Amino acid sequence: MNKKEMLNWLEDQEEMLSNTARAIWEKPELAMEEVFASGLQRDILKGAGFSIRDVPGLPTAFVAEYGSGGPILGILGEYDALPDLSQQPGPERKAVTEHGPGHGCGHNLLGTAGVGAALALAQAVESGDLKAVVRYYGCPAEETVSGKTLMAREHVFDDLDACVTWHPASYTASWANSMLANLSVKFRFRGIPAHAASAAELGRSALDAVELMNVGANYLREHVNEKVRMHYVITNGGSVPNTVPEDSEVWYMVRAPHFSMVRETFRRLKGIASGAAQMTETELAEVRLESAAWEVLTNETICEVIDRNMKELGGPGFNDEDRQFAAQMLETFGPGEQIKGFPPFFVPPSYEGQALHEGVADPVGRGICIMASSDVGDVSWITPLCQFGAAVWPLGIPTHTWRNTACTSSHLAMRGMMFAGKTMAAVLWDLAADPDLLKKARDEFNRATEKQKYVCALDEDI
Repeated sequence: MNKKEMLNWLEDQEEMLSNTARAIWEKPELAMEEVFASGLQRDILKGAGFSIRDVPGLPTAFVAEYGSGGPILGILGEYDALPDLSQQPGPERKAVTEHGPGHGCGHNLLGTAGVGAALALAQAVESGDLKAVVRYYGCPAEETVSGKTLMAREHVFDDLDACVTWHPASYTASWANSMLANLSVKFRFRGIPAHAASAAELGRSALDAVELMNVGANYLREHVNEKVRMHYVITNGGSVPNTVPEDSEVWYMVRAPHFSMVRETFRRLKGIASGAAQMTETELAEVRLESAAWEVLTNETICEVIDRNMKELGGPGFNDEDRQFAAQMLETFGPGEQIKGFPPFFVPPSYEGQALHEGVADPVGRGICIMASSDVGDVSWITPLCQFGAAVWPLGIPTHTWRNTACTSSHLAMRGMMFAGKTMAAVLWDLAADPDLLKKARDEFNRATEKQKYVCALDEDI
């Protein structure tokens, strides 16, 4: 089986893979709850001869492996949905289940394309024409920016020679950009309850500590790098206003272009929290990390291999039904609304008014850190990695919206998914077949990480 035959074999699996993606779309599951999706993918890969191993502490994570000898090549898959994005297919906003979850980021497609690529590569390995170990990683909880970080803590990526992944998008291109490092943490204060009117002097307010911490954090903004972002919500402000709050909590998220900046900001936030407790004579009862992710380190060598293979494949190959569907979705926008969805996927303004991106653009985002985070970043500091976007919804449709959910079960989405699967299979074929190319990617990675090595930010008890 040569490379072209492998890709033709994968194209023949479109019905099976589309049914898989739609089954996951019809049963959306939130982060760490992806029992159906992970189980379905496990069963498909196990049935194809892959060995399956669990990841300690993560019931909906798994590693599927095929082959022996040769380079170890990884594919990252995801399958978690988002809360409150239930939506029926089509251009009218109508939930399947009110306030239910939905695939408003296309992860039903993301993981399924990876499964398809892994199956195709396994066929090539079985034929004897490709020498490699193929690994598919079933990764939970990307939406909470935690699944791959927790998997990295278990060292499941450490022996990879290279890795690829993709993300559903509205614009097809290899991604040369970085993404923000991220840290999510909850600060909990404990005070002394008392009657707020008759005995307030006996109380020590945990809510006062939360509010003073927020004041301090807002003053801190002036004295951190201008690219640092801090967001917070008060998750517990007390029970009733006539009782001095005994227990209060605030949840912070810190983002920056480099994890070293996130780590330093977190250190200073902990100092502010300690000061707030001292000022209010309360106790800083808990500082609990919820998630953390490093920035994405893009491997330019693999980026070029992705670009070359996408252009050789030519694009998703949409049909008139797909174009009609995209045009109907475009009609749901008000004047000037479409173009607001262009920046996250680097869509040029000249595409305004067009419904679909049908070709392959040059690599996008070189030298740019986009204002979003992904736990893909942790993996990118462990092994050479690059990701790409493939059009599965119309131009301008933003992620995490009802429109996105409405698109991710369509035929249009399935064509984009199949293109993504073929791209990943083709890229890993090239890396396995050309030791010099793989060495070039590894040498680039070693240079980029020479002065800073990856250390998982999450403690063992998380």
